[in-house]
Amino acid sequence: MNLPRVLVETSAGRIVIELETVKAPASAANFLRYVDQKKLDGTEFYRAVKAADHFGFVQFGANGEFKRLLPPIAHEPTTQTGLHHTDGEISLARLAPGTGRSEFTISVGDQTPSLDAGKGQPADNLGYAAFGHVVEGMPIIVGIMDAPVSPTATQHGAFKGEVPVAPVKVLTVRRLKP
Repeated sequence: MNLPRVLVETSAGRIVIELETVKAPASAANFLRYVDQKKLDGTEFYRAVKAADHFGFVQFGANGEFKRLLPPIAHEPTTQTGLHHTDGEISLARLAPGTGRSEFTISVGDQTPSLDAGKGQPADNLGYAAFGHVVEGMPIIVGIMDAPVSPTATQHGAFKGEVPVAPVKVLTVRRLKP
């Protein structure tokens, strides 16, 4: 079966993500709704967390812009999908279960211990909803993570020390034809 792919055109180059519509149907469908409604166009990679060389994550999405938000979806933990937060995996960030919407995280290195269900964050041990992986453009993701961050800037009062000095812009996000 051919899984759908999306092209994320950024100011730093192209990234292609393959979506796990069979293993994580709700999370992948949620992402495709944002893609099809062009709600990710013009956003940016607003968060970069580098814990070590080739180890951390980057985040992009609506970043609280009300006009871009769609209704939240049910949470698909990795214990249900069998997916893991390995290098290049994209997942849906959330607060409480059922609050995942429009914030997407791409892992750099194996984030299984901290982002998979039953392993770490958030405190409820349900983890985040992995739903696809980068198949082209990981050097761009690593470059976003490696770029300088502001020691003082925040996003809506959060992520101090994790906000890129020069955020990479998301120009367009479109489905690729099979």
